[in-house]
Amino acid sequence: MADTYVGAIDQGTTGTRFMVFDHSGQVVANAYEKHEQIYPEPGWVEHDPMEIWENTKDVVTTGLDEADLDPEQLEAIGITNQRETTIVWDKETGKPVHNALVWQDRRTTDRVEEIQDEGKVEWIREKTGLECDAYFSATKTEWILDNAEPLKMEASRGEDVRKRAQNGELLMGTIDTWVIYNLTGNHITDVSNASRTMLYNIRDLEWDDELLEEFNVPKSMVPEVRPSSDENTYGSTDADGFLGAEVPVAGALGDQQAALFGQTCFDEGDAKNTYGTGSFYLMNTGTDAVESDHGLLTTIGFQMSGEPVQYALEGAIFITGAAIEWLEDVDLINNAAQTAELARSVDSTDGVYMVPAFTGLGAPHWDGRARGTIVGMTRGTRKEHIVRATLESIAYQTRDVAEAMEADSGVDTTTLRVDGGAVKNNFLCQLQSDIIQTDIARPEVDETTALGSAYAAGLAVGYWDTVDELRDNWQIDREFSPEKDAEEVDKLYNRWDDAVEKSLDWAQEE
Repeated sequence: MADTYVGAIDQGTTGTRFMVFDHSGQVVANAYEKHEQIYPEPGWVEHDPMEIWENTKDVVTTGLDEADLDPEQLEAIGITNQRETTIVWDKETGKPVHNALVWQDRRTTDRVEEIQDEGKVEWIREKTGLECDAYFSATKTEWILDNAEPLKMEASRGEDVRKRAQNGELLMGTIDTWVIYNLTGNHITDVSNASRTMLYNIRDLEWDDELLEEFNVPKSMVPEVRPSSDENTYGSTDADGFLGAEVPVAGALGDQQAALFGQTCFDEGDAKNTYGTGSFYLMNTGTDAVESDHGLLTTIGFQMSGEPVQYALEGAIFITGAAIEWLEDVDLINNAAQTAELARSVDSTDGVYMVPAFTGLGAPHWDGRARGTIVGMTRGTRKEHIVRATLESIAYQTRDVAEAMEADSGVDTTTLRVDGGAVKNNFLCQLQSDIIQTDIARPEVDETTALGSAYAAGLAVGYWDTVDELRDNWQIDREFSPEKDAEEVDKLYNRWDDAVEKSLDWAQEE
C-alpha cells in the first residue's frame, strides 16, 4: 500500500502555499503562488477572493504533481489562513459581493473611533478579548454590507447588499471559511478564527447577539463554529471536483494559532513568535482567558475534539516582514537576503530609528493613525543604516510585546520559539536574542503555520494519535543566546520609545 500523508493549505496575506507532511512532520511536497495586493486608496488593502480560490486549486494540484503523489494518499487536509480578512458572498452562486477586506485595511478607523467615543471599548473587550480596532472582521463586514455595489442579478433585482443579507441570501467568513466552503460546500469556521471577528464571545463560545446587533450583521450570515481539530470533520472534497478524490477537511486554525500548534506549544506558558508580513507573539495560557492590562489580546489558541478550549495571550505587530518588502519597493535592497549583509556592514544605525507603522501600530500601542517614520538621520546616513534600523525595528517591536506578555502572564520567557520567513536571517535572530535578552530557538521545519494545520487535521482523523508524537517531531535547527550587554541594549531600547512617540496619531485625514 502507498504511503499516506496529511496536506495543509496555508492561505497567507501575500500568497497561498500547499504543503504535504509525513508522519515525522517532514515536508514531502510544497507549492506556492502569490496573489495581487489591491490598494484602492491610502490605508485600504483588498484581495480578490476568486483569485485566491483559483490559486488554492493550482498549488494543491501542482504540489501533488511535482511530488508525484496521488490525492488518495492524503488522509486529511488542514486549513490555515490570514486571520480577520473578511469576505461576503452569495449563498446561491458562491460569488463574492466585493473584494476581501484584508486584516491590514484601515478604512473603518472612523467607525472604530465612533465606538470608542460611545464608551463601548471595555464592553467589546470583555466579550471578545480584543481591542476595538479596524483590524478585526466586525467593522469590515459592516462596511461591505453598507458599501458594496448591489449584485446585478435577476434573482436580486438589484436589491442592496444589506437587504439581501437580512433576507438570508449572503454569507460571511474569514479566509478559512471561504476555502472550506469552496472545498466542501459547508459554511464552517473554527474557534480560533471565530475569536478574531469581534463578533464571537470567547467565554460563552458562541456568536454574540449583542455584537451582531451592534455591527448590524445578521446571524444567518455567520458560519458554524467547530473545534480546530475536528473528529467529525468539516466535510470532504468532491470526488468529481478539481482534486478528483474525497479527502476529509478536518482541521483549521488561524495562521498564528496554527504556528502555536505547529511549534507544539500545547502547555501553559509555552510561547512562540512568527515573523511574517507582521509578527505575532503568542503564549498559551491554558484553559484560562487571561485579561491583558498591557495592550495584548486575549484570544482562543485552539480546541481539540471533545476537549476544552485553550486560550492564548497575543501581541499582534502589524508590520515586520512587510518592512523588508518596503526596502525592496524603494530600491534600498534587491532581495530580503541582502539585509543581513548590509546591516552587518555597519556597527550601528548611527542613531537612526525606523518605525514601520505603515498601517498603524498594533500591540501594545493600538494606534490606527500612526504612520511609518524614520528619525535621527544626518547627511552621514547611508542605506546600510536604514536597513539595519529596519531589522532592529522588528526586534524592538517584539520586545515591546515580550515585556507586556511577561507583565500580564507573570511568566518569564526563558526561550522563545520562532518561525516564519524572516527567521532564516541569522543576523535578525541574533539581534532578537540580544534585544529581548532571551534565548531564541529556531526549529528545523520553519513553515510551522502549515505544519500546525496539518497536525490539527491529522490528529482529527487518527494519522497521529497523541500530541506527544508531535512533540517528538519538534527539532531545533539552531539556538541563539544574548551576546550584548543588557545595559547597552536597554539604552538603545529607551530611544526606540522616543521614535515610536513621533509616529503616533500622524494620519489625521484619510
